[in-house]
Amino acid sequence: MANLQPISAASERVMTALVAGLELEFGRGAGEALAHRFLKAEEVDFHWEARIEERWIGSYAGGFDDEIELDRARIVGRLDGRWFVAVMIVDGDGNAHGMMGKRRFGRRGDALKAFADA
Repeated sequence: MANLQPISAASERVMTALVAGLELEFGRGAGEALAHRFLKAEEVDFHWEARIEERWIGSYAGGFDDEIELDRARIVGRLDGRWFVAVMIVDGDGNAHGMMGKRRFGRRGDALKAFADA
């Protein structure tokens, strides 16, 4: 049986392994920079998967595709050693299509307060 963990639970270990693997392939010093480039390129998916809590905040009318109904959801999570609160654009199947904004926090309590206050 496979043991699955959300990215938020394994964030530090995932980043360490990603950096180590990239350093083996591309040399010492390149691993961390490349890992952050990967995270930036797939920012929406990484943040959506790293969420620990989400809250629906309304429909999204600026649609990417008129065929799909999209919603806005506020999420809180932890990725790459930092807490974040973000507004995501998601479909009815729970797939992220975009991110409208993100705030980063050094402490869990600050992120949870921002998530609750918004």
